[in-house]
Amino acid sequence: MESAGSTAAFLERNAAESLPAGGLEKRLEKAGEEGRQLRVKLGLDPTAPDIHLGHTVVLQKLREFQDLGHRVVLIVGDYTARVGDPSGRSDTRPALSGEAIEANARSYEEQAFRILDPDGSLYELRFNGEWLDMPMADLFRLARTTTVAQLLDREDFSARYASGAPISILELLYPLMQGYDSVAVEADVEIGGTDQTFNLLLGREVQRAYDQPEQAVLTLPILPGIDGTEKMSKTKGNAIAVNDPPGEMFGRTMRLPDEAMDTWFELLAIDDPGGEPRERKRSLGRAIVERFHGPEAATGAEAAFDRQFVDHEAPEEIEEVTVEVDGEPVHLPAVLADAFSVSRSEARRLLGQGGVRVDGDPLDPEAIDVPAATLDGRVVQIGRRQFRRVQVKVR
Repeated sequence: MESAGSTAAFLERNAAESLPAGGLEKRLEKAGEEGRQLRVKLGLDPTAPDIHLGHTVVLQKLREFQDLGHRVVLIVGDYTARVGDPSGRSDTRPALSGEAIEANARSYEEQAFRILDPDGSLYELRFNGEWLDMPMADLFRLARTTTVAQLLDREDFSARYASGAPISILELLYPLMQGYDSVAVEADVEIGGTDQTFNLLLGREVQRAYDQPEQAVLTLPILPGIDGTEKMSKTKGNAIAVNDPPGEMFGRTMRLPDEAMDTWFELLAIDDPGGEPRERKRSLGRAIVERFHGPEAATGAEAAFDRQFVDHEAPEEIEEVTVEVDGEPVHLPAVLADAFSVSRSEARRLLGQGGVRVDGDPLDPEAIDVPAATLDGRVVQIGRRQFRRVQVKVR
């Protein structure tokens, strides 16, 4: 049996911080002495219906604990989602409806099981509405565990306070509620992104106030989105969801800037084959699709990408549009403008650059007025990614 020190070192190896120093090793030693599993907590607020690759970084760490025989406690914040986590916010997050929270929460467990082991001895799902719908006296006790000054030390709160932006009392309660989750489930360890460090450490203080042993904290680096800079987020449009179709997963991975690849390989725990950047990115895309859809889907997604973006073949599903014209011949820039919602000047520019194809064949850059039959019922492509099946209707 490995020592608590070596097990802690393994679990800490790709974490941003392990707090306090030696804390995880002590929790492992204590659990070993008591002959029990660690209870490892992760809280997720169902503010969106999808789990994306950024979430999987922490889910993979939870799976490592499971593989070592410990119990993961996944907390769906059905109650705290009514507040909305203010981390990284410059304003108050809009409240969600109960219906939206319920709909989002239903999808979380199913998606998490694509990484976590659902075995009941290693996994526990809780909703914090079980304990946060508390009597006023219990809320007063929780509120006494910290001070306003402590909460305003948090970077996002302090920045908003300094700028005069409003901070609601409800938002100030959010970290306390998240901390109380640790009390309710008697967490030994809590895991989260580096943007959650304040909340996770506050959980230790709340546990102390309730005479519980304080949890160890592991923070993990934040996965950048496909833009390579901003935190992955569905609202920013830079995310890849674990439920995305294989082709979309692969294609969006291929948009990742080269300089962000090292981070993705490391945080997603994917073997880096090295070599030329484009081939590394292909390998990354295949591995991501294979993880969530299987090897056949990965092969198919890459082949479909090549057909569309390398060989310039049309995708299997193409939007069909009908363009009305006054008569023969048809004015090609006008047809392109209507079919693709671009300006006529942009259509002329693409034509002049040889960037217009019909059924895969490039059009003559000088072709401004053409017979309707040149386009009618055919697949027209502009640039590398836009395809339409055009029906020409003569008035």
